[in-house]
Amino acid sequence: MFAKVKPQVFIDTLTLELSTPEKTGIKALLRDESGIVCRRMEAATTTHRSVTWNGLNDLPYGIYTLELQQGEDEMKMRIIKRV
Repeated sequence: MFAKVKPQVFIDTLTLELSTPEKTGIKALLRDESGIVCRRMEAATTTHRSVTWNGLNDLPYGIYTLELQQGEDEMKMRIIKRV
């Protein structure tokens, strides 16, 4: 596991805490319950331990799947958008 989402319930912003920042950066997809990609984010090469994903306030409330890719590593997690 190369990243954690703090917290897993969000309103308009997601903060990804990286366990080991890499030169490859990080790519993220946010899918709704039906599997449709709602948002994409790419953070270029970073030496920081966290990446903030802003601008998620117009998404409907519900359950989403966050797909992360850093270099060869990939992971998925379920997150919830609430009021």
